[in-house]
Amino acid sequence: MHELGIVFYIIRDVKEVAEQNNVKRISKVTMDIGEVSTVIPEYLKDCWRWAADKEEVLRGCELEVNTLPAVSFCEDCRKEFPTVAHGKTCPHCSGGNTYLLRGNEVEIRDIEVYSNEQ
Repeated sequence: MHELGIVFYIIRDVKEVAEQNNVKRISKVTMDIGEVSTVIPEYLKDCWRWAADKEEVLRGCELEVNTLPAVSFCEDCRKEFPTVAHGKTCPHCSGGNTYLLRGNEVEIRDIEVYSNEQ
C-alpha cells in the first residue's frame, strides 16, 4: 500500500502552503486522482484520517477525492478514447499506436481553510 507514503507527501505540501499563508487550520483538501494512477481512493482516505489527525493544522480536516477518467490518444486516426474500456487499442480505427493523455494524475486541487482562523 503506497497510499500512506502519498499521504505523507500531501501533508507536507499542505503544511507548507499553510505556513506560507499564516493559516492555522485547514478544513478540507481536495485531490484529483487519475483512474489509472494506481492510487486507491478508499485507502488514501483511510491513511489520511490516521495521519492528518496527528497534525494540529489538519486535525479533523476532510479529504475529498475526485476521480479523473483516463483518456488515450490514437496517433493513427487522431482521436481520443476512454483508456479503461479499450486499453491500448483504439476503438475508432483498431490501431495500437496510442498513448495515455490523462488519467494518471495525483494532484492537490484545492485547500480550504476555516475562514475565522486564517
